[in-house]
Amino acid sequence: MTLSAQLAAALAVLFIGLAKAGFGGGLGMLTMPLCSLAFGAEEALGLLLPLLCAGDAFSLWHYWRKWDVQNLRYLLPGVVGGVILGSFFLGSFSPRQLNILIGCLALGFVVWQLVKERVFAAEGILSPGHRLGVPCGIGIGLTSTFAHGAGPVAALFLVPQRMPKEIYVGTTVLLFTWVNWIKMPFFIARGFITEPLLLKGLILLPLVPAGVWLGVWLNRRIPEVLFSRLVYILTFLTGVQLVLGWGMRK
Repeated sequence: MTLSAQLAAALAVLFIGLAKAGFGGGLGMLTMPLCSLAFGAEEALGLLLPLLCAGDAFSLWHYWRKWDVQNLRYLLPGVVGGVILGSFFLGSFSPRQLNILIGCLALGFVVWQLVKERVFAAEGILSPGHRLGVPCGIGIGLTSTFAHGAGPVAALFLVPQRMPKEIYVGTTVLLFTWVNWIKMPFFIARGFITEPLLLKGLILLPLVPAGVWLGVWLNRRIPEVLFSRLVYILTFLTGVQLVLGWGMRK
C-alpha cells in the first residue's frame, strides 16, 4: 500500500472517532470515501464495519443515557428492512460501480449540507412517529449498507425534533450502534468481513478511541462551523475522485 493510501486509511479511521464524538458534522460521511480510495470500495465496507462498532462502543460510554430511546421504536423496523434489501443487492455491484455509488452519495451529502437549513426551517418541529420513521429507517438501512453513510437520512428524522445537541448526538450514537450490529451478520454472510480484514482493522483500531477523545476535546475548543466547511470540501473532492476514478484501483 502506498503512503498516500495509508494516510487516507488512517484519517478515515480517526474520523470515525471524531464523528462518533459529535464533532465535525459530516466527518462520518467522509470515512467511507477515504477508505475506498485506500482499499477499494468492497474491501472498505468490510474493514470499516467492525471499526464503526468499536467507535459506537466508545461513544456510548461517553453519551450513556443521553439519548431519546423512543426514536428507535419508529426507525428500527424500517432499518431492518433496508439492511436486508441493501444486502441482497450489494453483491451485484462491481467494484467500479460501488465506487461510483459511494462517490455519488458523498456528493449528495455535500449538496444536502447546502440546502438542509432551508428544509428544516420549512418543516418546523417534528412529532416523531411510524409514518415517517419507517421510510426514513428504510433509507438509513439502505445507505448505511451501501456506504456506511446514513447520517443525512437520520438527520431528516432527528434534527426537526429540535433536541438539545447532546441528546441529538447521543440518540444518533445509539441509533447507529443498532444499525451497525444489524448489518454485521449480513456482511459476514456475504463475505465482506474476513479474517485478513479483521487483522487490518486491528492495526487501525487504536485510532478510533483516539478520534473519540480528540473529538470531545475539539468540541470544547474549536469553532465547529469552520471545521465542518473543510470537511464538506474534502468530502466533495473525494466524491469527485470516486466517481471519475482518476488513478484509482479498479
